Amino acid sequence: MAVPFHYSRRRQAPFFLIALLQRLDFILFVAIMLLKLNLFDRIIHVPNMAMVRDDWMTAAGTLIVISFWTLWLPARGRLLALIILDVLLTAIVYADLIYFRYFQDLITVPVLMQAGQVGALGESIDSLLSPRDLWFFADWLLLLPLFIYTIIRARRNRTRSAELSFNKPRWMTIALRRLAASIIVFLIGFMLVYVPVHKAKQTWAAELFTGNWWNLSLYNVTGVLGFHGYDLYRYANEHWLHNSTVTAEQETEAKQWFQTRGEVRGQLESDALFGKYKGKNVIMIQLEAFQNFVINSSIGGVPITPNMNKLLESSLYFPNFYHQTAQGRTSDADLAANVSLQPLPTGSVFIRYAQHQYDSMPQTLRDNGYTAAAFHAYDGGFWNRNMMYDQLGYEKFYSKKDFTMNEPIGWSLGDKSFFQQSVQKMTQEKEPFYSFMISLSSHHPYKLPQSAQTLDTKQFKGTMFGDYLEAVHYVDASLGTMIDALKQAGLWDKSIFLFYGDHDNSISDWKPFESLLGQSLDETERFRILKGVPLIVHLPDDARAGTYEQPGGQLDITPTILHLLGIASSDKVMIGTPLITAAPPRADKKVVFRSGAYTDGSVLYLPAEDGLPEHSKCYSITGTGATGTKHAQLTDQSVCHTGAQEARKELEASDLVVEYNLVLQLH
Repeated sequence: MAVPFHYSRRRQAPFFLIALLQRLDFILFVAIMLLKLNLFDRIIHVPNMAMVRDDWMTAAGTLIVISFWTLWLPARGRLLALIILDVLLTAIVYADLIYFRYFQDLITVPVLMQAGQVGALGESIDSLLSPRDLWFFADWLLLLPLFIYTIIRARRNRTRSAELSFNKPRWMTIALRRLAASIIVFLIGFMLVYVPVHKAKQTWAAELFTGNWWNLSLYNVTGVLGFHGYDLYRYANEHWLHNSTVTAEQETEAKQWFQTRGEVRGQLESDALFGKYKGKNVIMIQLEAFQNFVINSSIGGVPITPNMNKLLESSLYFPNFYHQTAQGRTSDADLAANVSLQPLPTGSVFIRYAQHQYDSMPQTLRDNGYTAAAFHAYDGGFWNRNMMYDQLGYEKFYSKKDFTMNEPIGWSLGDKSFFQQSVQKMTQEKEPFYSFMISLSSHHPYKLPQSAQTLDTKQFKGTMFGDYLEAVHYVDASLGTMIDALKQAGLWDKSIFLFYGDHDNSISDWKPFESLLGQSLDETERFRILKGVPLIVHLPDDARAGTYEQPGGQLDITPTILHLLGIASSDKVMIGTPLITAAPPRADKKVVFRSGAYTDGSVLYLPAEDGLPEHSKCYSITGTGATGTKHAQLTDQSVCHTGAQEARKELEASDLVVEYNLVLQLH
């Protein structure tokens, strides 16, 4: 129909734009989202994962499969649907980016089931934003006004459009044409996804979808949107479509694995230190984001951790100790330290399997005459602790409601007051007791009130790294105050006192680390810093004080405590082995990480993030430097082959126990 003469060019412009978009909308949608996916890939910048031809094909195909159905709609409806899809998919990709910056992983369905944990990050999320991120939303400046305009026009023309659509004799032909076009487009999209994914599954990613060690490896095959599709399928298949069961062969293999590991602990029951501290109290602290590199470090000659440094003189210090957490972060550290099992590759065991049975330290100690209590000045429902702690065997859980909030810092109560109030509660516990405390003041983004800042961070002042050092210094002072309180209460000489860090500090810029340590950092040193957390153990008689270089991890904590108390654990479904023994440390001791990486002190194996075996790295560690792995050189991968296979077996056995609730069956 001809445009009336009295319409001005200014009035025709919007119609011309809409007409153009209606012809190219689908292509433009795919092109714009591909640019956003490429931007996401560039920002996260995972080694060996830059988008190549197959990745572009997979990404384009995934977008087509997600949006092909919009071709069923009339032009205006298709435009509106594509705008909505653009907004939704952009929100998903950007949420992944924020999550990755903090957790170095992608959001999964189990994580969404614990969404309250992510939402509670609050100020931490603000610190993860970047001006560069605005490019993800640049197209919205056009699309949102266009969406509103199209809605208004649709309402004005509703009656006329209805008349035209229902009175047209060829409406069936048009509908069939749209259906045929959408089917063709869907098949094109499906093939764009299927061909590269099938190629990967037939070659380097043959076992990736059956033995998922790391979500980033899946992302390298499927792309970020494809990953979420597969993750949803995986979750639905596990929880909704059918109840999968463990096979008899799998159960037998898991039982044999744990029996073999139990025999290692059983052989140490004749060790001179087994039962040396029978009946002593146990006071254990999990320090938030507390990494090992700050121990014995200083700024301008001022120690960052003076109280901990002093404690080393009368304690056992393990500088080659590592956290073994995954997506569950703090809850994973809690699981590792108190249950001696590996975390899952997705989500938190505390959320997903809190109803399952575990051989935990609190329950084991209670079975041997101890009282057990947990202390954490935050909401009891966070990380599902109320339910999980009851299942682990704690008699009491002192949460935020049980503390006087007289020193508000960061997320909750400052550690200084938290430790002091916790000691007061301990004095009322029946001895012997096990007290497990989780600190909070050194939580991301680490900003303390001015009144709590006592360390001059000099060149780091005003940066997140500087705030982290300030927070660590405050926690160190709080710990010193707690030790004094324990001595005054008469508990110091009657207790095994220990603390460890739960996970890394999520600061990805390595320049301040290098500036503080006074050296550049290679890949092995960065791994050492990223995974390295302190473990310091003080025994009642100041015995065995010194630095112990053998490798260890959070999974070794419960077996170590039980060994000192003389409580047998050979029949327990646990992975770790004692670190404090009179006998020399095991030469074959390995610390296994969720990604499949491992170290035994002489080698460090790093599996490739992209899953390609040829990109994996095997380092030979020939000496120690400022960060513990200074002299490390790449060596033949065959040196690490056996250890890598053993690491996978450990992860497989642990996953079977956790997911299929096998603890009772394996006894």
